[in-house]
Amino acid sequence: MGELTVRALRVVLTGVLASTVFVQAVLLWALVSGNDPEDGSLPLTPLRVIVLLGVVTAQVVVVCVWRLVTMVRRGTVFSHAAFRYVDVVIGAIAAAALLWFALTALLAPEHQDNPGITVIMGGIGMTVLGGALIVLVLRMLLAQAVARDVEATQMQAALDEVI
Repeated sequence: MGELTVRALRVVLTGVLASTVFVQAVLLWALVSGNDPEDGSLPLTPLRVIVLLGVVTAQVVVVCVWRLVTMVRRGTVFSHAAFRYVDVVIGAIAAAALLWFALTALLAPEHQDNPGITVIMGGIGMTVLGGALIVLVLRMLLAQAVARDVEATQMQAALDEVI
């Protein structure tokens, strides 16, 4: 991975992390101030909590990707330590999908006159869940690469003994 690519990715990750921290601060302030409508329209507190937790899942993914990029730069990504970060990414994406489905269910009564919005939101949730499955497939590829790396190291050691 080139130095320019790593720097660009880290700039993007830093921007995402900074913006999510800002969103968290605004949401926490809104939760503490308790400005929910009294007319019984949309329950803002559950909505804010779901969004706040969704932001946390994004932050977890950013931190894990940062660690994985660091491992790539050091040449240690093909090790068992990388699985921990990949597993956390899979869990965070799956949690984000579940939160999206909860948000869809929360907003569904507001869209009774236009159920297509709820269907589209459900489709977005399925897409996010599909993202977790894609990362799971990539984890399997990482497992194969780690196994091949271990095998190559063992073969090199055996060859070194012969020579």
